Amino acid sequence: MKFLRDLLDKQKPLFQKGGKFENLYYLYEAGETFMFSPNHTTGIKGAQVKDAIDLKRMMITVVVALLPCLLFGIYNVGEQHYLAVGEAVGFGEKFLLGLKLVLPIVIVAYAAGGIVEAIFAVIRKHPINEGFLVTGMLVPLVVPASMPLWQVALATIFAVVIAKEVFGGTGMNILNVAMTARAFLYFAYPAQISGDQVWTYLGEKTAVDGFSGATALSVAYGAGQSGEAVTSALASHNASIGDQLYSFANMFFGFIPGSIGETSTLMCLIGALILIATGVGSWKIIVSGFAGTYIMGLIMNAFAANEFMAMPAHYHLVMGGVAFGIVFMATDPVSASQTEKGKWLYGLLIGFLTVIIRVTNPAYPEGIMLAVLLMNVFAPLIDYYVVKANKKRRLQRATV
Repeated sequence: MKFLRDLLDKQKPLFQKGGKFENLYYLYEAGETFMFSPNHTTGIKGAQVKDAIDLKRMMITVVVALLPCLLFGIYNVGEQHYLAVGEAVGFGEKFLLGLKLVLPIVIVAYAAGGIVEAIFAVIRKHPINEGFLVTGMLVPLVVPASMPLWQVALATIFAVVIAKEVFGGTGMNILNVAMTARAFLYFAYPAQISGDQVWTYLGEKTAVDGFSGATALSVAYGAGQSGEAVTSALASHNASIGDQLYSFANMFFGFIPGSIGETSTLMCLIGALILIATGVGSWKIIVSGFAGTYIMGLIMNAFAANEFMAMPAHYHLVMGGVAFGIVFMATDPVSASQTEKGKWLYGLLIGFLTVIIRVTNPAYPEGIMLAVLLMNVFAPLIDYYVVKANKKRRLQRATV
């Protein structure tokens, strides 16, 4: 490493002020700080802050929390493929096939977003922030493995530019960047991210008789008008090739078709524990988000006007991307509510809206995407009224 350190130090004058590549200094700095700790310290005068956490450590912590979802997603892509084509293979073959499909999506997302970040860093003359470390991982996890790579690149570029850079960059965005990328794909290229045929990779092979690539949400929509009919349809769907593919246990553990990283509620909960234990993610948003989903599910059960309203409330917690969205999207420290009381309301409303969108609008069976984006917009308003109410109480105490 000393050789690399000496090489960087030798080239540094070329990128500093007056050097041949002065305009590219922040690209040089990004590479240097990625490989080595900064060699500068806080001056003698001014604020002296000693803390174990900084932006880079925070973002890397989120990436670590995402690894269980990523690794399981890679395996599940292969699992669903071989289940669909009716072949019995070992763990290694399933994982390698998933890796072959998922790794290019991850690389393309990081490359496309990284280039945009670098361009804006050069134009604005500011350091490249580490915020994209998380976005570059989240985008691949919220798309199916069959998604064309050019669409992944286009969605990532759109989200980074429109959802973040136009607002000023990392820390300034009002919308979750990765969720914006998914929304872009959903509305611009719905054929590649919705329906029954995109969630399971088949390649050149044909699915065996009786197999459908439908997600649990679309299967539930095709059931009868009672909660028992929905759970029965989920349990028996694709039963000809596997024992109860959409049983509650399978949906909890994640052995079902879906986007790469969102199928396993268990893996999402492991990620949630990492975020909460390190203080990176708000446990209040996570708990209130799940609570809001379950409470609204119970309310819908009381009306039971359609098949989704009649579905047992706890099924909403393991179907679709609810767990992934609440744990990794809703807790985004930039676009989420900032006040402590506001976090409770913010999470509850995300849960409420997710179920409301699911059960009332068949066009959007996956309600978590729109719920998170909508509450991103309302988060500042929630904080405004929480702070206003707090100021009012303090003034009242002061006048007593």
